[in-house]
Amino acid sequence: MKPELGVCYYPEHWPEAMWAEDAARMIGTGLTCVRIGEFAWSRMEPQPGHLQLDWLDRAIETLGSAGLKVVLGTPTATPPRWMVDKHPDMLAVDEQGHPRKFGSRRHYCFSHQGYVDECSRIARIMGERYGHNPHVAAWQIDNEYGCHDTTVSYSAPALHAFRQWLAKQYGSIEALNTAWGNVFWSMEYASFDEIDLPNQTVTEPNPAHVLAFRRFSSDQVVAFNKAQVDVLRQLTDVPLLHNYMGRVLDFDHFEVGADLDIATWDSYPIGFLSDRLEDDDGHKVAFLQQGDPDMQAFHHDLYRAVGRGRWWVMEQQPGPVNWAPYNPAPLPGMVRLWSLEAVAHGAEVVSYFRWRQAPFAQEQMHAGLLTPNNRPAPALTEARQTADALSELGEVRQEQAKVAIVFDYASDWAWATQPQGAGFDYFRLVLSAYRALRRVGMSVDFVSTHDLSGKYDLILAPGLATLGQDLESRLQSACKLAILGPRSGAITGDFQIPENGRPGLSALDCDVDLVETLPPTVERPVNGGGAALHWVDRLSGSATDLLNFEDGAAALKGENGVWYLAGFPDEQLWDRVIAMAARHTGLSVQAMPQGLRMRETADHVFLINYNANPVIWNGQTVQGCDVAILKRNPPGQG
Repeated sequence: MKPELGVCYYPEHWPEAMWAEDAARMIGTGLTCVRIGEFAWSRMEPQPGHLQLDWLDRAIETLGSAGLKVVLGTPTATPPRWMVDKHPDMLAVDEQGHPRKFGSRRHYCFSHQGYVDECSRIARIMGERYGHNPHVAAWQIDNEYGCHDTTVSYSAPALHAFRQWLAKQYGSIEALNTAWGNVFWSMEYASFDEIDLPNQTVTEPNPAHVLAFRRFSSDQVVAFNKAQVDVLRQLTDVPLLHNYMGRVLDFDHFEVGADLDIATWDSYPIGFLSDRLEDDDGHKVAFLQQGDPDMQAFHHDLYRAVGRGRWWVMEQQPGPVNWAPYNPAPLPGMVRLWSLEAVAHGAEVVSYFRWRQAPFAQEQMHAGLLTPNNRPAPALTEARQTADALSELGEVRQEQAKVAIVFDYASDWAWATQPQGAGFDYFRLVLSAYRALRRVGMSVDFVSTHDLSGKYDLILAPGLATLGQDLESRLQSACKLAILGPRSGAITGDFQIPENGRPGLSALDCDVDLVETLPPTVERPVNGGGAALHWVDRLSGSATDLLNFEDGAAALKGENGVWYLAGFPDEQLWDRVIAMAARHTGLSVQAMPQGLRMRETADHVFLINYNANPVIWNGQTVQGCDVAILKRNPPGQG
């Protein structure tokens, strides 16, 4: 499939007289797709039951007639004011008990059945009108689930639905009390109706209670999304999709994605560097105007897995954003780099946010491809350059990587519930593993615990909270070598330490006898170089010590194709472990210069330089903020 470019457009923001000119300029820039409608409910239905869709008819016709493929959004992320008046209890409630009021967006609770029904109603109205419109090439359902911390709600509808969910999950209150260990602190219940939501307790609530509530909250997102999917499936044959976010882990994207055709995500490299990543030794300063060299690729690979191979970038940062703590401009070349990097990882479409910068409301400082007064912004030229590059590149065929990482959303919920140490974070741990693989030139796949059907040389499963014999068996069958830990197999699904101990692996005689967490200024050095940070498992057992801490304790144990890592590695320790794993499995590694990353496809090698200055690697010069695309040698040729 040949990659395409698109843009997010808001015809309701602009005089209708501008639409045709905008569409022509989009085509002239090399754009072929345009997303509309996802925030326009008040213009579609200004009063209950009073539909005004003629303007949307004309917008779709204008854009489509110009040659653009329309991605039509259901507007359910922005319920209008009359909706809140009609359903005053539909608002989400935060952990402190405060309602998330009208006046911005995403002001709804996933558990409010009345609002779910309203969303199905507007989806049906739109599907009946546009489901077979030849200009509508795809549908986006809602917008950015979980953005602004909106997955979890402590509302009355959420409480009612949670009690029903618990009754279905556990069957009897006695089973729940046992599973949660409610004998502790006399927390036992006599009926499901006694169970409250796990907020505003005197000290921390039972972690089993919290984890159950997090699982329930994720299931509510899945059900909310599926309600609109079920409506639209009857009315259209084109793909259904949703736009996920970066480092938003509050719901299981794999489960939401199972009901959709394409996964998309919103890529804001500089914004995410500023507000979603930790700063390590000046890293944020070094890449201030480029973004982290691995953050985007991480999500590209993750959402390729969520979409079962099909994925887009729905919103690509084109300039300074408005929502991060600091909002510098991208260096020249970076918008093109981000776009081509996405294509290298398999994006079918890269869509820029937005066409024209809004002159009003919350996002008026968010850059677009055009300025508010209709002049070209710097990114417009780079979008045209990207379109030219894609025209020359042609089809980009993906192939399975040799290395994979298990990503498990429930593990993040578990470790956020009881982190044990302030520096321990699931995403941070997995990203550190991903970075280690990329530092030696590896292309990486992600897999879920539900789908281990691929065959890999190496699979990493850091921080995988719950294992069990079935998952362990499937993991071993999927690879030559599996590396787990730290904190893998540490709890059951009900947040208890497993009866057979931690990590409880049948293939590896290894037990976690003690856990310690470390402040940022303390580390546990490993013989030969490197150290463990944040988290250390003290291990015993007959499995071979492959690495040891300087005090003699095991830092890495292994046998029977399974290794267990006893700490959160720093970069040097990760590099050593990956090098050992490569030797064990026969994988080739090649150290990459700082800021240079490589992605291999079936036919090409992409060298992506996040540095501001040129880098020479293996005789190839890659200019600063640029991508070198090389033809890949056929198998057997040097």
